[in-house]
Amino acid sequence: MTELPLADGRPPRERADAARNRAKILAAAERLFAGGDPAGVTMDDIARAAGIGRGTLYRRYPDRASIARALLDEHERALQERLLRGAPPLGPGGADGPEPAPAERLAAFYAAMVELLETHVHLVLGAETGAARYRTGAYAFWRLHVAHLARRAGLPDPDTVADQLLAPLAPELFRHQRDAGLGPERIAAGLAVLARGALG
Repeated sequence: MTELPLADGRPPRERADAARNRAKILAAAERLFAGGDPAGVTMDDIARAAGIGRGTLYRRYPDRASIARALLDEHERALQERLLRGAPPLGPGGADGPEPAPAERLAAFYAAMVELLETHVHLVLGAETGAARYRTGAYAFWRLHVAHLARRAGLPDPDTVADQLLAPLAPELFRHQRDAGLGPERIAAGLAVLARGALG
């Protein structure tokens, strides 16, 4: 059941037992996702590891992907803030200087995403595998950012180009490359070459 906000617009305070259950769920899911193949983790596994009933779990989270998204949320929000207001070349810079070239901003974005994937790929695989990737708010944000850079670079059809430039960040591809022995620095360097070739 959806809780109504208070009269002043603030959401209601979370009950102490609900907050404890949420913390248990997220901690258990984080351990399970990090322990191997996130796609093999079931909701029953998470409920057991958290020490709660299935009903309690499903009342808060309808599926495994929603739990992974909750865990990813704070990390993705921090990166979004850096893209909007951070120092160049990842961010646009201040009013006292020009925005960095689109290719340099895209290369910096790729490097930041490789860093995020290196630390949290198990969560991204749990939340954004296959078609689910395109339905997340984070993907929509990344797509808007890359389309903006493509537009600034003068590319035709920047919305289509944005999807194509985001394709190399698919978590399955990142995991494949890491399993093949490629380090994150080498992956980021290859993506920087792509950024400069596409938007340079």
